[in-house]
Amino acid sequence: MKMILLGPPGAGKGTMAVRIKDELNIPHISTGDLFRAAIKNQTELGVKVKAIIDRGDLVPDELTVALVEERLSQGDTEKGYILDGFPRTTGQADALAVFSAIDVVINFTVKEEEIIRRLSGRRLCRECGAGYHVESIPPKQEGICDKCGGELYVRDDDQIDSIRNRLNVYAGSTEPLISYYTDKGLIKDVDAGRAPEEVFADVKKLIG
Repeated sequence: MKMILLGPPGAGKGTMAVRIKDELNIPHISTGDLFRAAIKNQTELGVKVKAIIDRGDLVPDELTVALVEERLSQGDTEKGYILDGFPRTTGQADALAVFSAIDVVINFTVKEEEIIRRLSGRRLCRECGAGYHVESIPPKQEGICDKCGGELYVRDDDQIDSIRNRLNVYAGSTEPLISYYTDKGLIKDVDAGRAPEEVFADVKKLIG
């Protein structure tokens, strides 16, 4: 099964992608991972991507599409794949349609206040990078890492103003994409504001 995952920051796409990957034994492909792998392996595309990123510029659509096409040509995608973070625009979606046909687009929906609760409650350790949440995975001592005693902090992009901005950017860029795939009859909404087990139960129904 060939699928695309859509959903705002904090919707739990990463968690669901891992579970779908294990359930169907298909690769989870994110553009961020593709960029990192291409740069690490010093492929022809990777060298171009590194030069662009080093300049602080955004990787252009045609290069991103070329990387995705290259990855989808590999043997482990024969049974299908999970695309996460691609396409980001209707132009990229048009380009993808030229070399691969999508079976389903799962759109994880979550209310804004739930996303803010999830993201603003996250804490990271400055020393070892361990992650916590003030409600669901609290440290034994507030502000102190259980594992190494390091200081816990809130990432800049987990500040409430930053979260709202990220959500606005996501909505603006993804709205056309949701309409695009809705018109093709491929969008399936899943309420991701619930416990992971409940969300995955719905996902399993969609993927058979």
